[in-house]
Amino acid sequence: QVAVGKMSIIILVMKKLWILPLMLLVLACSTKKIRQSSFTTKLDSLYTNTFPADEPGAAILVMKGDSILFEKGYGVADIETKESISPKTLFNLGSISKTFVSSAILILHEQGKLSVEDSLYKYFPDFKNKDIAQRVKIKHLLSHTSGLPDNRQVGKDTVFYLTAKDLENWTPVTKTDTLVFEPGERFEYSNPAFNGLALIVEQVSGMKWQKFIEENILKPSGMRMSTITDGPHPENGVAHGYIKVQGQWKEDDFGEEPTFTASGNGGVWSSLEELAKYEQAIRSSVFLKPETIDQSRTVFHPQNWVDATPPEIGWSWFISQTKDSLKTVGHTGSQGGFVANYVTVPDKKILFVILCNTPRDIEADAANVLNLLKEVNWLDQ
Repeated sequence: QVAVGKMSIIILVMKKLWILPLMLLVLACSTKKIRQSSFTTKLDSLYTNTFPADEPGAAILVMKGDSILFEKGYGVADIETKESISPKTLFNLGSISKTFVSSAILILHEQGKLSVEDSLYKYFPDFKNKDIAQRVKIKHLLSHTSGLPDNRQVGKDTVFYLTAKDLENWTPVTKTDTLVFEPGERFEYSNPAFNGLALIVEQVSGMKWQKFIEENILKPSGMRMSTITDGPHPENGVAHGYIKVQGQWKEDDFGEEPTFTASGNGGVWSSLEELAKYEQAIRSSVFLKPETIDQSRTVFHPQNWVDATPPEIGWSWFISQTKDSLKTVGHTGSQGGFVANYVTVPDKKILFVILCNTPRDIEADAANVLNLLKEVNWLDQ
């Protein structure tokens, strides 16, 4: 009887030990749902109060791992049709497009068809100053450290630049006889640099650079609806950009905004749903090797750097950190009435995207979202 009693006690203890992990799992799931609900409620309240339902607005996404924590559209994509913004709405990404062009260059680099150490003279032998063309390298264009001046006369010839494509925006740079600084010495943001990089992709690949990105980045990533400007932007199925002038909404995209057609620096159109796929493809090394991705998302620090401000950019990606010293990698975009922000916290597999068709403080949006994520402990896991 004593033996039977001991066996009963053991069985009872084993049952309790089996139940305990289950209880902990249920508790964890419940806690996760509470955090999710709190985060969603706070974020939704913020943007519902920000964007009137019948005015231009934004689409916002927050993803952790492969799970969408938040995804919603606010306002209208088109004032005339009153089409609502949704997670599927295509927005112009502005300079976030540069990350696609950069990746195209790196794909060709991996294939051995070019090198980031190549000089511009190899691709643009008609540079007025051959010495400058030989000193500036692809890596300098990728990191905005070329020292090449943006000498486009946009203000003096607005009509021309309303329809000027990549070649027309890059050509003035090839006519320069001076540098702003020696390549690699400091940072100066350059839109024409990415018009030039797009043209290099075209030369090396033997196809339209937009097509190269479609075949090598968009399709492998499952981004079936995303597109790239090649002249006028799509009229249907996309958001239109707006600015407010004297209390009235005015369209400000193709046809109104000079250099809008220069797509190497800002011609990609995408949505929340497809940018989530873009980030998943980057994490999974779908179109670039892991080591190449790591390099592209690591600060490029030229040996001849002289600026007191340290560099903060890799191959097009900007690198920073949160208040808690977590690394962030991302890019902003601004063109006409469009503004956008794409922010990742790689160590926590966090992605935040905001796409707007009217100007707003997207840096503040990123800070607010990261603070909310911190409040509900999503940044602690």
